[in-house]
Amino acid sequence: MSFSSIIKEELCRVDAQKPCCKRAELAAACFMSGAGGAPPDCLVTENAAFARRAYKLLRELYEAPPDISIKKKQRLKKSASYTVRIHSGAAIADMLYGDAEEYSRKGEIEGIRTLTRKKCCKRAALRGSFLSGGSMTDPEKQYHLEVYCKNHEYASFLMKLMAGFDLNPKITMRTDYCVVYIKDGGGIVDFLNITGAHSALMSLENTRILKDMRNSVNRAVNCETANLEKTAFASLRQISSIAYIKETIGFDALPRNLREIAKLREANREISLFELGRMLEPPLGKSGVNHRLRKLDEIAADIRAQKK
Repeated sequence: MSFSSIIKEELCRVDAQKPCCKRAELAAACFMSGAGGAPPDCLVTENAAFARRAYKLLRELYEAPPDISIKKKQRLKKSASYTVRIHSGAAIADMLYGDAEEYSRKGEIEGIRTLTRKKCCKRAALRGSFLSGGSMTDPEKQYHLEVYCKNHEYASFLMKLMAGFDLNPKITMRTDYCVVYIKDGGGIVDFLNITGAHSALMSLENTRILKDMRNSVNRAVNCETANLEKTAFASLRQISSIAYIKETIGFDALPRNLREIAKLREANREISLFELGRMLEPPLGKSGVNHRLRKLDEIAADIRAQKK
């Protein structure tokens, strides 16, 4: 089961108690279903749990029970499409406005705006929108949650709805429809919390923690490896410079402090600068040791330049 399916299964178990929230969720879901070409009085989905939820909510709101039909797909025999059709056309107008005349005058978008004035109804509309037209990528791969919309007007409305909860959504165009999406893990966690998918939220948080831990370990290992490589290359360069000085002008030509560090480095090729400094009398810090070794590199470079 995909992560999107897990979220939707959980959202279908959220208890919508208030009639206003039921209407907001259904209105958003029906409008989103229209993005796939469904008639305005139908809700089409491939999710059986969502079809059952829509049927249940419609039965609770209206006297006339809705029709539900199942269509098996020809190519993919295991999948099916569920269509929940509202018996009365007036039910759509009632769902949005409670008045058919006002519905014909203002339309669907304005009706959904009216339905989502309260915070609880905003949450319900977001839930209905995701159930009908949302998906989420497996968080092990990347953080990406999206809801597709049939026009830019509804996409803008949905974006404002999400922005009201500080979710930082964005809009993009894909062929003939718009997509409202969230890319950051924190925003997706907040979306799941708002819509009621708390178990999916915990699963996502566990994945985020594990990924953060893996990334932290990888960064630490990469940093340590880079430091070890840098130290190894520096040590080889220093040994090479010291050997060249010894073969050409000899250690006796060096100042006492450089002669001392040259002999110590030659005898202790693998120890760190800190340990090397502690072997001096008096002890010297890491930066002081590094300064003396750089001086030896410069002397070796000068000798090579003079011999050319």
